[in-house]
Amino acid sequence: MNIKGKNSIIKAVTCALLAAVLCVSAQISIPFPSGIPLTLQTFAVAFCASAGGLLTGTVSVLIYILLGIFGLPVFSSFRGGLSVVFGPTGGFILGFLPFAVLSGIEFKNKFVKMLFSVSGLVVCHVFGIVQYALISHNGFIQSFILVSLPFIIKDVVSVIAAQFLAVTVKKALSKSIPALR
Repeated sequence: MNIKGKNSIIKAVTCALLAAVLCVSAQISIPFPSGIPLTLQTFAVAFCASAGGLLTGTVSVLIYILLGIFGLPVFSSFRGGLSVVFGPTGGFILGFLPFAVLSGIEFKNKFVKMLFSVSGLVVCHVFGIVQYALISHNGFIQSFILVSLPFIIKDVVSVIAAQFLAVTVKKALSKSIPALR
C-alpha cells in the first residue's frame, strides 16, 4: 500500500476514534432542571477539533451528530433521534459543528488558537440558547440564565484543558505515526 493510502486509512481511523470519544463523553452526564445536562461534550468537541485538525476534527463531530440523528443512543443519557436534535437542547448539538470548525483552525500563536476555540464555544452556546428560547417560549435572557450561564465556567475551562491535552497527544502520536504530523 502506498503512503497516500496509509494516510487515508489513518485519518479515517482517527475520525472514528475521535467520534467515539465524543460518544463516550456525552454519557458522562449530570442532569439539570433545565434539561441541559452537565457533560464532557464541550471538552470532547474542542479536543477532537484540536487533536484532529479542521477537517478530521469537524468530520468526527459530524459523524457523532449523524449517528445520533439516525437514532443511535450517542447523545447524553443514551438518547438519539431527530427529536433530540430538534428538541429544546438540540441547539447545542447543532452548535458543535461551528464550534469544531473554529476550534480546528490551526494557528502558530497559541493565544489566537485558544481565542478561536472559545469563540466557537460562544457560537455553540448561542445556538443552544436560541433553540431553547424558541421551543420553550422563553426570552433570550431567561434562556441564557437557564441553559448557558450555569455551564460557562466549566465549558471555558474544558476548552482550555482540551487545547493543552490535544497538543500533548498530537506531539506524542506524531512521533510514532508519521501521517499525523
